[in-house]
Amino acid sequence: MRSRVYDLDFRDKARRVGAWGATLLAVATMLWIWCVLLLITPYQAESVSGRSTHDCKPRLLTESGTANDGLQNGDTCANERDWPEAVLILGLSVPVAVVGTTLFTIGTVSSRMSAHAEAMRELDGLADAGKA
Repeated sequence: MRSRVYDLDFRDKARRVGAWGATLLAVATMLWIWCVLLLITPYQAESVSGRSTHDCKPRLLTESGTANDGLQNGDTCANERDWPEAVLILGLSVPVAVVGTTLFTIGTVSSRMSAHAEAMRELDGLADAGKA
C-alpha cells in the first residue's frame, strides 16, 4: 500500500500547485481590472496652484483632446493619468498570468493523470480477479 500513500501525496501536491496557479490568475485578473478602471473611469485633477480641482474625462473614452493634448493648452488633466501607468500594470499582469496558467494546468493535469492511473490499476485488478 505504499504506492497508494505516494499517490495520495502526489495528488495533494498537484492540488496545491493548481491552487497557486488559480491564485496567480486571480491576481492577474485584478491587475487587468485595475488597468481597465484607469482607462474608463473619470477622475479629478488638481490645478497647478492646488486650490481647485477639475473633472477629467476618462483616458480611453475621450472625444476631445482633454486627456491627450497636454499642458500647452492649459489642461490640468493631461499628466494626471498617463498611459505608461496603465501599460505598466498590463505588462506586469502578463507574466503573472502566464505563470498562473502554467501552474494551474500542471496541477490539474497531474491530478487527473494520477486519478486515471489509479482507475486503470483498479480495472486491471478487477480483470485479474475475474480470470482467477
